[in-house]
Amino acid sequence: QVQLVESGGGSVQAGGSLRLSCAASRSTYTSYYMGWFRQAPGKEREGVAAIYTPNSNTYYADSVKGRFTISQDNAKNTLYLQMNSLKPEDTAMYYCAARPRPVSAGPILSAKQADYWGQGTQVTVSS
Repeated sequence: QVQLVESGGGSVQAGGSLRLSCAASRSTYTSYYMGWFRQAPGKEREGVAAIYTPNSNTYYADSVKGRFTISQDNAKNTLYLQMNSLKPEDTAMYYCAARPRPVSAGPILSAKQADYWGQGTQVTVSS
């Protein structure tokens, strides 16, 4: 079983930056798929970014391309999300997700790809 613990959330003004971290209890290299999702009040959980660990391919939602960067440090079993040029619409609870097996058919940023979830970290962007 994989345990995931997020950190790094907070409150920033529009245009600011935050870096989220997700510490995993097992080697991220064997996890196949890890990603960041977010959920705003009254909205469905949506995929933000994902990384396929065997070849380090990355995937981004259109709304964050060019502003967010997903990365991982295998030595530290940690996944990161660098968020720049933050906008008020980025306000949400951000969740780390992992899938220690090949992804299934369907959208790579679908919440259905995740087997394990962290508890979430809140990001609030004020205008």
